[in-house]
Amino acid sequence: MFKSANRKTYSMAAGHLFCDMNSGILPALLPFLIFAYDFTYIAAAALIFAANIVSSVSQPFIGIYSDIISKKWMVPLGLILGSSGLAVIGFLDNYWAIFAAIMVSGLGTALFHPEAAKTVTLNAGKNKASDMSIFSLGGTLGFALGPIVATVTLMLWDLQGLIILIIPSLIMSLIIWKVTSEPAGQKAPVSSAATAQVLPKDQWKPFSLLSVVLITRSIVFISLNTFIPLFWITIILQSNESGNILLSIFLISTSAGTLFGGRIADSLGYLKVIRYSFIGVVPVLFILSVTESFALSALMIIAAGFLIFMPYSSLVVLGQQYLPNRVGLASGVTLGLSVSAGGVFAPVLGKIADMYGVSTVMTVIFVVAVMALIFTLMLSRMHKQLKLNASY
Repeated sequence: MFKSANRKTYSMAAGHLFCDMNSGILPALLPFLIFAYDFTYIAAAALIFAANIVSSVSQPFIGIYSDIISKKWMVPLGLILGSSGLAVIGFLDNYWAIFAAIMVSGLGTALFHPEAAKTVTLNAGKNKASDMSIFSLGGTLGFALGPIVATVTLMLWDLQGLIILIIPSLIMSLIIWKVTSEPAGQKAPVSSAATAQVLPKDQWKPFSLLSVVLITRSIVFISLNTFIPLFWITIILQSNESGNILLSIFLISTSAGTLFGGRIADSLGYLKVIRYSFIGVVPVLFILSVTESFALSALMIIAAGFLIFMPYSSLVVLGQQYLPNRVGLASGVTLGLSVSAGGVFAPVLGKIADMYGVSTVMTVIFVVAVMALIFTLMLSRMHKQLKLNASY
């Protein structure tokens, strides 16, 4: 049987799967919503924006609240709201009602992440990055499964069939409530005064620079996730079906990178994993921006997914270590606000694609990856200047 800490880590990872599956489901719903309700493309895209902006902007504030008063109900309630917002869409016939329901789903996502990530870290012991990689893997798999779940559900039962999304979320919420209610075991209660003395001071400068690294990484990932099928079709001259298959393989490679990066980070160091990942991804994306080879481009896409997600758990844990007195806030920012940049930047790349073509977009993605590497090297230099712990 798992120890208490492991049980909490795996239950949070499973919850993360169902939480982020909602994020993967929503884009897959758009063609069905456009057909069923005659929405314009702009109106449909605004639904994605509604979910992202509510989730991303509110997460840091929820993280602040979580630091002040930690509430175990945040995680199960977040799961329930996240699925319920999508589940009721098939029973609504008004655009603004659907818009509001999707905002509720986004709020559920925001409630889940800060408290769940904090729970994983506080129960991880020395293997923080390894446990965080397990938690992160749940979200990555959920995001990848979302379109599949949406397609199967809609093919079988149409939009009203989305109501079944509530069932697994309710079950998972009950499991998480039970597991988080278990006694922690070894550690005796520590007074807030004692905790304040033990914890080091918050490091806002490196945390701010880390957030910039997260933003550039988010732009690279979301842009690739958006343009890989188009690149495969227009530049490599392959079919639509093979483009979707390659996108799925890309997402699978991100899962492998998440696990591998978490496993090595606790021994190698979080900052080293981040630095090595971006050192690797820059030449990969350069090759991808200039090649028209079927085999080479497929290999580079798989490598890019692996390398982009190799530092994911390290970025989250490092953010939490920079703000040891505000772990909830750090979790909210690293998992929320910084991720939103990719979604905001994607329309800009869409405009570039319309004007100059997809090959130019791939070059822009490469340039952003170079910027991510530069900011990472600046972060390493700041470590030396501030004489921060090398184990970071």
